[in-house]
Parts: sequence; C-alpha cells; structure tokens
Amino acid sequence: MRKNLTFRIIVLIAFMFVKQFAGQAFAQTELLERNLWYNEGKTSKIQIYKAKDGKFYGKIVWLKVTEENGKPRTDSKNPDKAKQSAPLLGLLILNGFKKESEALYDEGTIYDPKNGKTYSCKITNEDGKLNVRGYVGFSIIGRTTVWTKAE
Repeated sequence: MRKNLTFRIIVLIAFMFVKQFAGQAFAQTELLERNLWYNEGKTSKIQIYKAKDGKFYGKIVWLKVTEENGKPRTDSKNPDKAKQSAPLLGLLILNGFKKESEALYDEGTIYDPKNGKTYSCKITNEDGKLNVRGYVGFSIIGRTTVWTKAE
C-alpha cells in the first residue's frame, strides 16, 4: 500500500514538472510563431514559422506601402538581377535560424530589401519583443532593431 502511494506521489510530481516546462515552451513558441511582428519602423509585418527542417524562417506578409509607381513593390535592390522583379510581399527575409534556448534563435541570416544585403543574424526574445541583431563577422559589430507584436 505504501509503495503504491509513493509511486502516485512521484508520478504527480513528475506530471506537474513536465506540465510547467511544457507550458513555458509552448508560451515561447506561441510568442515567436503565432504572432505577426512589426519591423522597427512598422512598415511591414513578418510571420515567423518553423519549417520541416526544424529551423525558423520569416517572410513579409504585410506592407504599409504596397505599391511604387502604381505597381506592386519589388525586391529592386537584390544583387541578383533575376530576383529584382520578385514582389516584396511574401519575400523570405529570415532564413535558417536554430533555436538555442527559449529566448535565443541563432545561426540564421536576415535579408534587408532596402539595400539588398544579407547579414548573419540572431534573435533574442525579451519582454515580448524581438531583438533582431544583424551583423557581419562578429555579433559585436552590428545593429539591433526591435520588433514588436502586431495587433
């Protein structure tokens, strides 16, 4: 009888432990993946998602200014001339991020359609905001922008 009670207590404690940490992981995933994010200037919204390869990607799903000269805005600054006619809406700008911890996504790249350049990047989740740091070489030499949840 005593062994049965001990076993039940251990199972209950294990269940509570798993539930707590699974809930925290789901909340982080929900924050990153289940929300749209405004870039710092609130000129676009980015959707971040986990792909089948287990890495995270982000694409532009909304633009404040959708047209230029009466036509949909394109990736006109892309160094690859074949891609310059691609629409900005739907453009993949975050590529290949690996989840390092609940608050850090690293080893990815970010593409800046304003200048057509791609940078190494890491994303940290801090107080419901994303600190997106693009850099060349070392993360110490770079720039951080803050993305906020889109309403």
